[in-house]
Amino acid sequence: MTGPHQPDRFNEDKATYTVRGSDAPDLDAGVAAIRNVLATLPSRPGVYRMHDARGDILYVGKARALKNRVTNYTQVDRLPRRLQRMVAQTRSMTIVTTNNEAEALLLEAQLIKRYRPAYNVLLRDDKSFPFILLRADHDFPRIQKHRGARRAKGNYYGPFASAGSVNTTLNALQKLFLLRSCSDSFFKNRDRPCLLYQIKRCSAPCVGRIAVDDYAELVADAKAFLAGKSTEVQAKLGQQMEAAAAAMDFELAAILRDRLRALTFIQGSQAINADGVGDADIFAMANRDGVMGIQAFFIRGGQNWGHRSFFPAHTNDVPEDEVLTSFLSQFYEEVPPPRTIFVDRALADSALLGEALGSAAGHRVSLSTPQRGVRRRLLEQAKRNAEEALDRRLAESTTQAKLLREVAELFDLGEPPDRIEIYDNSHIQGTNALGAMVVAGPEGFRKGQYRKFNIKRPETIAGDDFGMMREVFQRRFAKFSEAGGQDEPADRDGADWPDLVLIDGGRGQLNTVKRALEEMGIEDICLVGIAKGPHHGRDGREVFHLLDGREFQLPVNAPVLFYLQRLRDEVHRFAIGAHRAKRAKAIGASPLDEVPGIGPARKKALLMHFGTARAVRNASLEDLQKAPGVSTAMAQGLYDFFHAR
Repeated sequence: MTGPHQPDRFNEDKATYTVRGSDAPDLDAGVAAIRNVLATLPSRPGVYRMHDARGDILYVGKARALKNRVTNYTQVDRLPRRLQRMVAQTRSMTIVTTNNEAEALLLEAQLIKRYRPAYNVLLRDDKSFPFILLRADHDFPRIQKHRGARRAKGNYYGPFASAGSVNTTLNALQKLFLLRSCSDSFFKNRDRPCLLYQIKRCSAPCVGRIAVDDYAELVADAKAFLAGKSTEVQAKLGQQMEAAAAAMDFELAAILRDRLRALTFIQGSQAINADGVGDADIFAMANRDGVMGIQAFFIRGGQNWGHRSFFPAHTNDVPEDEVLTSFLSQFYEEVPPPRTIFVDRALADSALLGEALGSAAGHRVSLSTPQRGVRRRLLEQAKRNAEEALDRRLAESTTQAKLLREVAELFDLGEPPDRIEIYDNSHIQGTNALGAMVVAGPEGFRKGQYRKFNIKRPETIAGDDFGMMREVFQRRFAKFSEAGGQDEPADRDGADWPDLVLIDGGRGQLNTVKRALEEMGIEDICLVGIAKGPHHGRDGREVFHLLDGREFQLPVNAPVLFYLQRLRDEVHRFAIGAHRAKRAKAIGASPLDEVPGIGPARKKALLMHFGTARAVRNASLEDLQKAPGVSTAMAQGLYDFFHAR
């Protein structure tokens, strides 16, 4: 049986197939399913996926010899309890053979990031890292912050640990090298310098204040600096400043002095002394009672480009070196690795990991554990930061756990909630109306699970908060409905079933939501309304409304009140932001957007010819045919669209 299509990187000399076992929910059935796979399993490198009875992926693993590796799962007595639970749930497996073990390691990382299995170590913070891009597709290259796929032609410098570190570096680079940061369209339409030129952060190439060759020299200096040659750049600027002063060109000397100050600021802002290290990433791990934290330092050209803490999930009963190896393979799935990676421990798969990362990056990658000198001091500093970050994380987790216990006691929940959903509406006199849902859990806000609901049903009256809330909940819980015409409603014990629902509103909104859910056969959700107090919430006197009719307020200094206010404020922020984005999009909309076959270029040409969209709509067929670039058929289509209504 053929399995899912795999990435093109692994499309040579491999086979994919799935073997299914029985659905009996016990350990013997799991072992039987695995033994059924072993009957046809080759002794080749590859990746295996374990599925439960519903087909959900439990675990993704790689092996040098698949048959030998999978055989281990049938020896139940030798497995840790975590893997025994996994085997008990296993009912089928999908096998992918690869050319070598390095390919298997890369494919394993891809599949873990895609499916996020319950028994794999997971990199929680997998947001893309920011880079600095120095473009190479213009006579006057632009310097800018960049995230995502690297399609633009130019030089990429990074990764940086955060957007803040990129912005700080970009501001300093603008002062130092006076490179433009504006878009090409803005650049082409300037007839006088912008504010950045006035505050000495741009050389104004848009209006000819600098020649192409002189700008190219600034670009070369910027590349040298970002490559770690800041000392050479500093010496060059110093010589130019002295020459300008000797020639009595004090204005130029002052400009060069300011640029030297900017360079000194950048050098002084490096919290880590990494002279002689070049390009390297440094990783150190801390472990407290099975909770693991990893600290990463990013060094490029001997400069510190920031650091970040990571806290992988599903690490209980997993050896530390296995956690770090899995973390690194997932981390470098999207981030290009440097040639040197320092880790604070010897990894059994370090050579394999280096080979896999090198083959994907196109250059040699080595992993090592330095024992002396600057590199060792950097590693020890990373280790210390990892321990401190983990201590802070555990302290925050303890506080969060206490707050969730108090929430459970406050609203009579059986146990601390794992998933809290908070709802709000936003509109202006009924226009651009939408509902918003944010999600919180023990680890904080789960921003990847936020949802927006555009209010679109004809029966929902614009500006009716009760009707809007009704539509939002009907759409959110439709898949759980017992009266929605579905053969099998979704599992109410699943990951997206809320333990607590908070509604930004009072008794009216709460009763509306209650009736909407009851109509769908849903009566087992804890619903709470949070209404502003007599002074509209400015004094912390929110009123909490419960389904049984009770109302109460909390002491203004109660930590659980602050927590619930934070949840309410987050959904309010998200709803307002989504509404503003929708309103801005509506302001920029045009009737021409609805015409089939009219793209951005044709729309611009029509607006340039007629002046406004209203003029296009009111134009005669003959006038439309005279417009540049409009064929007879297109003119007829435009005319029919606006007049055949």
